[in-house]
Amino acid sequence: MSNIDYLAITASGEDKIGLVQRFTSRIAEAGCNIEESRMAVLGGQFSILMLISGPWNALSKLEDRLGQIGEELGLTILHKRTRPAERKVPLVPYRVNVVAMDHPGIVHSLADFFARQGINIEELITETYPAPHTGTAMFSVNITVGVPADMHLPTLRGDFFDYCDNLNLDAVMEPDRGG
Repeated sequence: MSNIDYLAITASGEDKIGLVQRFTSRIAEAGCNIEESRMAVLGGQFSILMLISGPWNALSKLEDRLGQIGEELGLTILHKRTRPAERKVPLVPYRVNVVAMDHPGIVHSLADFFARQGINIEELITETYPAPHTGTAMFSVNITVGVPADMHLPTLRGDFFDYCDNLNLDAVMEPDRGG
């Protein structure tokens, strides 16, 4: 049994310069390590997702301090003990990019497609922007999915592109080579 424990943290608050430095210094001071993180500024709000690891006592020390850290830094912090993801079936990471004229329901449609195929969405990033020349509101979605290694990829890709064509979405789906 490993003597390393894991803590998932979600934090958000008003964006300020130096916030990441101040927050991560508290994690290091507690003797913990950042295994994975995702950070973003959306509007004027800063959000962070982190997987922290450390010995049980270091994570307990950090957990005890999170309320005070949140008050000091103006962050709302949620935390929960967890463990590294266990893969029952080997997954092949695929990167999906979809671009379309912006309209409600695009993310839901894509999530529905992958859920019906039994494919997990591991990361999803969206943005809206004006199209060059016309200024039309465009919507871009970048998704990383974990495709079960035993799934027939040509069929999946064909079904996905047909699905996107029916919804008038421009799509790319390719292996994620980690670049």
